[in-house]
Amino acid sequence: MKTAKTISNKTWAQLQVGDTATIERVCADRDLFLFAHVSGNVNPLMLPSDEDAPVADAPIAPSMWVGSLISAVLGNILPGPGTLYREQNFEFLNRVHVGDRLRVTVTCREKRAEPTVVFETVIANGKGELVCKGTALIDAPIRNVETPVRELPALIMDKKDHFSHLLALAAQLPRLKTVVVCPESHNALNGPLLAFEKGLIEPIFIGDPERIAEAALELEADLSPFRIIEEKNHRAAADKAVAMVRAGEAGAVMKGDLHSDDLLAAVVKKDGGLRTGRRISHVFVLDTLTLDDLLFVSDAAINIAPDLLTKVDIVQNAIDLALACGVEPKVGVLSAVETVNPAIPSSLDAAILSKMAERGQIKGGVVDGPLAMDNAIDVDAARTKGIASLVAGHANVLIAPNLESGNMLAKELTFVAHAEAAGLVVGASAPVMLTSRADNDKARLVSCALAQLYNYWRQNGRAYAGPVESKALAAE
Repeated sequence: MKTAKTISNKTWAQLQVGDTATIERVCADRDLFLFAHVSGNVNPLMLPSDEDAPVADAPIAPSMWVGSLISAVLGNILPGPGTLYREQNFEFLNRVHVGDRLRVTVTCREKRAEPTVVFETVIANGKGELVCKGTALIDAPIRNVETPVRELPALIMDKKDHFSHLLALAAQLPRLKTVVVCPESHNALNGPLLAFEKGLIEPIFIGDPERIAEAALELEADLSPFRIIEEKNHRAAADKAVAMVRAGEAGAVMKGDLHSDDLLAAVVKKDGGLRTGRRISHVFVLDTLTLDDLLFVSDAAINIAPDLLTKVDIVQNAIDLALACGVEPKVGVLSAVETVNPAIPSSLDAAILSKMAERGQIKGGVVDGPLAMDNAIDVDAARTKGIASLVAGHANVLIAPNLESGNMLAKELTFVAHAEAAGLVVGASAPVMLTSRADNDKARLVSCALAQLYNYWRQNGRAYAGPVESKALAAE
């Protein structure tokens, strides 16, 4: 029986003068990048600009990419499978830009000695203007063929813009006054300086002034506009940073070149820390190459072996950060299996967390579990295992059973799958940027953006909406 995923042809004998076929195609950024890879043509006129580059004129699609669309009609539809080119000529009459809808038409004009056929080839844009015209001389198939459409290997392009969107949003808010604890290496200092340059934070530096000055010299940075507080002891520096936040002198804390334990000890101490009624947790935010949305992973940095009550806070904290980023949270609570197994404690916790969310004990997102990693992320995997859920196959928040599994998951996505990663400590009375020495500048910048957006969400109970709200803030 013929299926929708097969294509067939017309032989030379079956073709008649006047036979015609058409496809439509919208030119996209992806087409220009792929054509540049295949052809080697990196003419800047024909490539979308980098996200950090000045806005330029819309890129022009390479004419040979436009012309190549004709082969899709000849090879797939008319005459179809088995068609071979002899000649093709083009006259290009108008330029094509990203977003243009193209109508590609071939028409049989002459049958010559078997198997040769002449086709008129025309491409028009959405306004009906001719973009390209010409003729194709082909060898038509001489035997009928009906064949399944071959599924091509998936292509992953290393171009995502979720983080750029967060950075652009956060830059519209007033700078967040941030205490940077011990920025005593060039990596630890460069992050906050870049964040200041991008309009995200107003840094206050606490640490050893001599080491900070050495780092600044290495970066050729001028620190004269910034306040520097002397404290050579790392733990004491962390205590001072937390005290400044408690006193209202700053709104966030950022880790520099000190051990995470020293900073977190100051944050979570019972007297004088930044505790609230909720356990603090860390959320990795990842911009992955294969997903259409941001991915939130928690907890991978603070709570080593969380019990059920701690996981309640971990889930709620992750939901809150996702909401602050404008994401509708679909929370997959991970285990090794997708069914409850009393021998696997994480599967029991996942089922309870799912029910607690259903009863309103966890708010702001849809929670489901237990889910294995495959059926949390992949729709086909969820369908194969018969899981009917609003989350399965669509999870954008992943809750790991413990710190070890969460850390491995986040690091694998970052260093093996080439996701971009940033992160934030949430659940405290102020955002805490727990940056790593291995983080690049983009990760540090985005962590600052997360702090900005989370701080706004905590104060206003809603995600920052962009330019309209920015004008309202300026008016106030």
